[in-house]
Amino acid sequence: MTLFSVEGKTVVVTGGSRGIGKMIAAGFVSAGASVYISSRKAAEVEKTAAELGCVAVPADLSTAEGVETLVGTVAGREDRLDVLVNNAGATWGAPLEEYPGHAFDKLWDINVKGVFFLTTRFLPLLRASASADDPARVINIGSVDGLRVPVVENYAYSAAKAGVHMLTRHLAIKLAPEFITVNAIAPGPFESKMMAYALDDPAARAVIESHVPLGRIGRPDDMAGAAIYLASRAGAYLTGAIIPVDGGITAA
Repeated sequence: MTLFSVEGKTVVVTGGSRGIGKMIAAGFVSAGASVYISSRKAAEVEKTAAELGCVAVPADLSTAEGVETLVGTVAGREDRLDVLVNNAGATWGAPLEEYPGHAFDKLWDINVKGVFFLTTRFLPLLRASASADDPARVINIGSVDGLRVPVVENYAYSAAKAGVHMLTRHLAIKLAPEFITVNAIAPGPFESKMMAYALDDPAARAVIESHVPLGRIGRPDDMAGAAIYLASRAGAYLTGAIIPVDGGITAA
């Protein structure tokens, strides 16, 4: 049991009010971790925090002010951070010749720059937790769309998530001497606001499931389990990895 224990660890999950972020936060809370969740919408993140039994920090992480709000709040209450889960993100779909330039700006700011600058600002607290036997952990949420060419026209999203994967590898090598591991999870289809346009339609959902070798949409335990593995002693020797949690999509 102790091999996969995260009990007593301090965890920050961005975008933790719904979807994949909520799945991960719920998993850590259930496993005995002390969890902070952030989201841009105050009412939504506070509602989720009350439901899960964790701490809400409303913050827009696409801005420098939002990053400072989250880091300052956690630093004011904790002397270390064991696990940072960079999950906050956005997507954008449009036909090729109508795809707007500002979509690239928005998704780069949130999905890539947000990951980079939040991680660097949390380094003092991560360093305070880090040791050779139990490294501090950074877990970035990428996407299968950053590993293979998507069927949908989400050009800025797939490019940004591929950027998250390379940033993960780069940070992993830089921070390894300080005993901070950096890995990424690349989810396939899960119940989330980003996927609601398709999964809420029974016909579209059936088509998506038919392309998943394991034949189903991802469940909360699938996502929470991957994150807990990476944060536990079981995952202490893994860094720079991009782990598809996708039912076999990227292998097919």
